[in-house]
Amino acid sequence: MAGSAAETVIGAVVLAAAGGFLVYAANTAEIGAETGGYELKAEFRRAEGLSTGGDVRIAGVKVGTVSDMRLDPATYRAVITLTLRTGIEVPEDTAAKIAATSLLGDNFVALVPGASEYMLAAGDQILYTQDSINILDLAARAVAGGTAGDTGGADGSGE
Repeated sequence: MAGSAAETVIGAVVLAAAGGFLVYAANTAEIGAETGGYELKAEFRRAEGLSTGGDVRIAGVKVGTVSDMRLDPATYRAVITLTLRTGIEVPEDTAAKIAATSLLGDNFVALVPGASEYMLAAGDQILYTQDSINILDLAARAVAGGTAGDTGGADGSGE
């Protein structure tokens, strides 16, 4: 009889913990958040670690999400669609770079606003982009003794 009561208490604790995780996940994922906004495009040679639903940030503040990722078959570049919240306007000389929240964390798109007085409109493309940095490539270069003059060719030959 005592074993049955202990199992019931442990089961209740597990269910409470699971409920807490669900509430946390719903708040973190911003379920039910405002979906309005406008789209901008950006092209990157490398978009590793970035995923649909990822953050778009300005000065560390979330201002939108990555709404689509696709490969342009003509240029072999990743075309990323960013949805920015209504009311957030960025100058036409804004730069977009793929950054990491931490060494093992997800990547996000960081927007660095420029100084132009003209703003990007819905459907416009961000022209200045910086690709993601592959930590494993950097570590391999450090171990192999890569130099500052190494251009890091696509075949790994540095040409």
